[in-house]
Amino acid sequence: MYSINFKLERCIVFIIVIVFLATALFLTYNLWNPGKKIIDGSHDLKSNGIWLQHGWIGDNEWFRRNNKEKLIPSFRNIQHIRELASMLKKHHIKDVFPHLCPTWPDGTIQAIDEQQTMLFLKEFSEFRVIPWVGGVAGVQVFIENQKWRETFVRSVCALLNTYPQLAGIHLNIEPCRSGNKTFLLLLQQIRRALPDGKLLSVAAYPPPTLWHPFPDVHWDKEYFIEVSKSTDQVVVMMYDTALHFGKVYQYIMASWTKEVLLWSKKASVLLGVPTYDDEGVGYHTPKVENIDNALLGIHAGLASFKSLPASYKGVALYCEWEMDLSEWCYFRENFLSVQ
Repeated sequence: MYSINFKLERCIVFIIVIVFLATALFLTYNLWNPGKKIIDGSHDLKSNGIWLQHGWIGDNEWFRRNNKEKLIPSFRNIQHIRELASMLKKHHIKDVFPHLCPTWPDGTIQAIDEQQTMLFLKEFSEFRVIPWVGGVAGVQVFIENQKWRETFVRSVCALLNTYPQLAGIHLNIEPCRSGNKTFLLLLQQIRRALPDGKLLSVAAYPPPTLWHPFPDVHWDKEYFIEVSKSTDQVVVMMYDTALHFGKVYQYIMASWTKEVLLWSKKASVLLGVPTYDDEGVGYHTPKVENIDNALLGIHAGLASFKSLPASYKGVALYCEWEMDLSEWCYFRENFLSVQ
């Protein structure tokens, strides 16, 4: 009988301890404020960026290959192009990255529609139009292959020489492990071959974190510095963390903001903000990774500096085709300067 009572008492004590710890953790989390709400526009330099859909400059064959022919008229429409330009200008977007991925396996970048591109560039003359090229490593992208790299670089330069109104090129290769020397070699080859005055922009990876232990999609300090030395602009993809707690994501965004701005050398920095849904995938939870939590974290990170670092230029929204009116409204009210 004594033994039974003793075991019962131990069980009760254990339950009390668990309840106490759970309550303490719950209260701590609710009192924790890793993000910062700033609505005075002080972090808006009116030089933000956004990733755009393929259809804005891509050729009609792309629509056919992807069974999207019915969408062609919505892009080949001068009024729609003007509406997009007006919307982006209103929200202080300066850099636009129209999709031209994935690269063909031989290294040739996707074709564009000449008439559409000229029309788009005319209406976007006040923006920096920087086509988004690259693809999946080992599927379309083979940077270890010298012939692939040479073909890719020639293809990029041909595009920029044909359309001098383009501001440069935006390179996105996924995944790209920290320390990849061949990626640095590719950047150097592109840099040497680019026409004068053209930008080399890179979709960069955020710093390592214990909250997301996947080395293929994080760059350590040394490697981030090396990449930034070889480019004009790094646009940091600060999402796909697989997190399930909003405040933890805010905390990571604040930490990443401070780190990448301290690590960047001569390259300018745009901080990538998620606005996409992608429900049901393991790497992204829309209720956590969204514009609300992202901006709260970025504001907190930027507020930690006495003055904004020279490398900081703004945020980049991913992506145009999933932004809805509520997200545009939140962006205006919680980031943009009204001046």
